Amino acid sequence: MDFDAIIEAPFGQLGLREDHEQLAEIVFLLERKHGKPPTSPLLEEATRQLEAYFRDPEAHFDLPLAPKGTTFQQRVWQAMCRIPVGRTSTYGELANSIDSAPRAVGQACGSNPLPIIVPCHRVISATGKGGFMHSRAAGPLSIKNWLLAHEGR
Repeated sequence: MDFDAIIEAPFGQLGLREDHEQLAEIVFLLERKHGKPPTSPLLEEATRQLEAYFRDPEAHFDLPLAPKGTTFQQRVWQAMCRIPVGRTSTYGELANSIDSAPRAVGQACGSNPLPIIVPCHRVISATGKGGFMHSRAAGPLSIKNWLLAHEGR
């Protein structure tokens, strides 16, 4: 996978992709890669805003975004953006808010192309934290745990 930028994060690295001057994707890199500095004004601003979030979870994101997904996924991602910093919602609660099913919401959460900005980490299972990045493996869950702890959960 080729990224337009690879930046450091408190829990590892993030790969960023730009599409027509819009942020299209943020990927949690589970294996270390050589850093790649931002090469455009958009990627420089995205890096600044992500770094601000890493210092203060209340930092505001204001970037042009181009998340690619189905109409249903877009609805789920918009609903996730309404979950305030420091709060969580269960897959079932989010599903009820958009007249859907928890499993479908979980799949859309795992397919979120702009994690952190679209806060899929704030969606948890009714019986625990649930999965992250379509996984229940230690690497992805440690990132989710870091993000939730950073936001005071």
